[in-house]
Amino acid sequence: MFGSTPIRGLALAVAAIAAPVSAQDKAEGPAATVTIRADEPGPQVHPDVFGQFMEHLGTGIYGGVWVGEDSPIPNDSGYRSDVLQALRDIKVPMVRWPGGCFADEYHWRDGIGAPENRPVKINTNWGGVNEDNSFGTHEFMGFAERLGARTYVSANIGSGTPAETSQWVEYMTAPADTTVLAKEREENGRREPWTVDYLGIGNELWGCGGNMRAEYAADVTNRFITFAKPGTGEMLKIASGPSDANYDWTEAMMKISGPHIDGLALHFYTRPRDEKWEDKGPALGFPESEWASTLDHTQQMDEYITRHSAIMDRYDPEKRVMLAVDEWGTWYDAAPGTNPGFLQQQNSLRDAMVAALNINIFTKHAERVKMAAIAQMVNVLQAMLLTDGPRMVKTPTYHVFDLYQPWQGADSLPVELDSPVYRMDDISIPAVSVSAVRGADGAFHVALVNVDPNAAHPVGLRLEGVDAARVTGRILTASQMDAHNTFDNPGTVAPEPFGGAKISGGAISVTLPPKSIVVLQLR
Repeated sequence: MFGSTPIRGLALAVAAIAAPVSAQDKAEGPAATVTIRADEPGPQVHPDVFGQFMEHLGTGIYGGVWVGEDSPIPNDSGYRSDVLQALRDIKVPMVRWPGGCFADEYHWRDGIGAPENRPVKINTNWGGVNEDNSFGTHEFMGFAERLGARTYVSANIGSGTPAETSQWVEYMTAPADTTVLAKEREENGRREPWTVDYLGIGNELWGCGGNMRAEYAADVTNRFITFAKPGTGEMLKIASGPSDANYDWTEAMMKISGPHIDGLALHFYTRPRDEKWEDKGPALGFPESEWASTLDHTQQMDEYITRHSAIMDRYDPEKRVMLAVDEWGTWYDAAPGTNPGFLQQQNSLRDAMVAALNINIFTKHAERVKMAAIAQMVNVLQAMLLTDGPRMVKTPTYHVFDLYQPWQGADSLPVELDSPVYRMDDISIPAVSVSAVRGADGAFHVALVNVDPNAAHPVGLRLEGVDAARVTGRILTASQMDAHNTFDNPGTVAPEPFGGAKISGGAISVTLPPKSIVVLQLR
């Protein structure tokens, strides 16, 4: 499928971008062909595939989202106004909280009531710093309401009890004027119940959530689920699933807990170097070999989803249980001079590529992948936004989520791709990645990714079953592989209008510049 022979007879258009075309950009590699079955729409791309993850970790919450009402930084009842607006602009559909590893040491009562009366504890997972619990249940729910986002609350399974989880669910969801916990919630400032859309039954029970065996974890999951009963609304229960290629975990969880759960979580982090966990590689200043290894590793997501889904299919052929990729993204060595437990890293064009490739994979698997959460939303790992005091900057990853907004709630479309190969040392990967959807606006949207940092690749695209008369687009690219946005130069990597796609006789021709993401709209 991934041959390198140029395809003859295509009318190829040179991409138009705002930046000057360098000598390198003029190099043209083999062509790719794409066929999209617009007349055979597939399953919906659930909006929650574009979900976000926020954990009590570094400055992800404190300083990143929450500054308190007395802060000189402009805020809405303690929430940073600039961060709120930026996240609203990309229509964040769902937020997962409070972890992560933090979740299985978090006791919800520590985070309710008057802030001055909340206990200060040590965050033993992330940096050994004080956690004052000033951001708790009410603050998280208020944040989600301001975003218009669904809520994903991870319960403490590792060090908590079924009673604690049951009481937390009751506190959040019991109707007003009913139970003692509902009245306590009102005393703390919230009369009406909240909706908990997803309840995570622990986090990484195979590791920081308790170092459990899969069969034992499944029994524990069933026990906690039995007593977690929402007072209002529908609450989907997400079991702690596998990491990477741990297929035995999926087998055991589906066999024992499959009938009782609504979703199984999958975690996978992309690293340039994957031999030793303590040596992941830098976020900036990397060689082309680590550009290639990063993009090669992240495409393993396709294999993991395919194989975990096949196991799930044996126990759940109706695909009732979703695969929730609720932790994904890049993980590099911590930025020099920072607390290594804060997981702070810069975000470059390479991260934008990782985001686009994964969203294309999720779209391909829309029948089973109904929810995902990138790690993490602000200041941690592959963040949407970076903050420093009163300043905020949007990362290249943020701009990918902006480009892919039409995918939220759209119908996925079957895609056939014949791609040339990008080679670097012993790595060979498809140079072009693609996904396509029919949006709620009736338009067709196509995302094309060229991972080759050295050569442009022509693409011949045909939309079967529909005649498109007009094409517009946007592009995300930059001159350097590690190009990134800073507080002083926030627009180094940002979307630009793209005029390089042409329609002739029902076919679309386009040339993708090196290391670029192009999103087209066809009508």
